[in-house]
Amino acid sequence: MDARLAEVRALEAEIAALRRACEGPQAAGEDLSRARKSLQEIHQSDFGAWASSKDRRGRLGHLESELLFLSTLTGINIRNYSMKTEDLTNTEKTDKSIKKVLQRHRLSGNCHMITFQLEFQILEIQNKERLSSVITDLNIIMEPTEYSELSEFVSRAEDRRDLLMFFRSLHFFVEWCEYRKRTFEHFKEKYPEAVRLPEGATSSCMAVRSLHEPGFELVIVWRIQIDEEGKVLPKLDLLTKVPQRALELDKTRLLETAPRSFRALLGVLGIEAALESLIKSLCVEEDH
Repeated sequence: MDARLAEVRALEAEIAALRRACEGPQAAGEDLSRARKSLQEIHQSDFGAWASSKDRRGRLGHLESELLFLSTLTGINIRNYSMKTEDLTNTEKTDKSIKKVLQRHRLSGNCHMITFQLEFQILEIQNKERLSSVITDLNIIMEPTEYSELSEFVSRAEDRRDLLMFFRSLHFFVEWCEYRKRTFEHFKEKYPEAVRLPEGATSSCMAVRSLHEPGFELVIVWRIQIDEEGKVLPKLDLLTKVPQRALELDKTRLLETAPRSFRALLGVLGIEAALESLIKSLCVEEDH
């Protein structure tokens, strides 16, 4: 608005100069020269404002494209964000050459199907040598989910006030959840008569029943754990559900050692190939 008002005033001055030039022929040359100079200054000002505006639009477009790229890469979208600052330099009895600013941040967003809200404070301390900042408070609010593994992780991130760990671990946790979901759905579609998902599409376990032995069923429990350092790791276990008669006949204790054998199979073949091998051993009809 200030720039536009300046333009209006400059135009008014130009009009007044032109009128004076028309009314006083003896001073026409001088006034017209002044008017041309004023008009030239206006054009230069307009060009500078236009160039500055173009630069800002270009910068904004670049930042938006970077934000879109990061959202696509990480799956994390920030929907709302606000920040308030408070200058603590004059409120504390400290050296006035040390500047302290407290930033209060609030944001909400989602990582695929998981939504979150964050409230955190950053204290910036600047002296003659350097500028340092530290997170002094972190509060994470997660919408209720079926992923019980997140509760302990969120508490740990709050205690450590570690924003980087929170976003990094959340990203990889969601990726593993999506991979588990796709894998279970794949085997459910491929072996519909043998495979079932007790907890639905987001199930953490998959049950496989034998097509040859009624009552014989294996359950794969697939948990996604986050360790103390925020590293996300899958953990798969095998549970057996077999009739008592089958246990009595298992003289070689094959069923008892099945969970340990399954973990060894995972190490050799990987998750998908190990599950495929396990399902085929129970589901593929014998050739007659």
